[in-house]
Amino acid sequence: MSQNGPGVTTEQLMQIAMEMAGQTKFPADSRIHVPGKNIKKILFGIDMGVAELLVGKELGYDCVMAHHPDPSVQTFPEVLDLHVDIAVRNGVPEDEVRPVIETMKRNQRLVRHSANYDHAPSFARLLNMPYLNIHNPLDEIGRKRMQDAIDAQCGPDATVDDVMAALNTIPEIKDAPTNVELRLGKGSNKAGKTVVAHGAGTNGGAPLARVYFRNGVDTLVYIHIGAAEIPKLAAEFPEGKNLVISGHIASDVAGINPFIWRLEEMGIEVTRVSGL
Repeated sequence: MSQNGPGVTTEQLMQIAMEMAGQTKFPADSRIHVPGKNIKKILFGIDMGVAELLVGKELGYDCVMAHHPDPSVQTFPEVLDLHVDIAVRNGVPEDEVRPVIETMKRNQRLVRHSANYDHAPSFARLLNMPYLNIHNPLDEIGRKRMQDAIDAQCGPDATVDDVMAALNTIPEIKDAPTNVELRLGKGSNKAGKTVVAHGAGTNGGAPLARVYFRNGVDTLVYIHIGAAEIPKLAAEFPEGKNLVISGHIASDVAGINPFIWRLEEMGIEVTRVSGL
């Protein structure tokens, strides 16, 4: 596909991301707010709202695309179920992880229930600007890149420092303004079983980490965590367990870039803004 040929639709953009992530079910944390077709020029960023829609319109873009979901995506809590899938694949009993995720879902439903469910999308309609967000498929691409890097470079005797070095082989993480940081444990600790718990809406905080640590996972990788969660884990797991934080935006970009590269191979012009 070239820029002189037919462009893509918003539905095709979503489908490309899903196929790259190995998914067939429409992601609960993603939404096509205003559909569009013949899209050849995209303004794409991590967070894209009313101001960015206006910029896109004024600069002649065919579509504005965000990564993070707008508050209007009321189905967001359902994507948290993917945490159960990741945990179970890594040896955590479903009956232990499921209650943690159900609590997260209830909390997220409360947040979404009070949110403005038609702010930015209403402006996109007013501007007649195709507008969508793609979240989970791109996070899943990033999760796989991170887990693959760790699995490829960290053997049975690897330390937590080795895990952090493996994450830094991903250029988007290595070159970011943020660093890979250790929030629990020691770099000299044996890494043991290491799991990247990402690609399921948002991090599971201390409650999810606790379930992993109690079921054979020695080193857990989150892309971010609230400050209040760390002392809880440190009190319960003073020795032997490790929590590595790869960095929120850096890890998001690690999943987004392969998608952008695919679009550019197709001849779609993508302008990176807002963290990309």
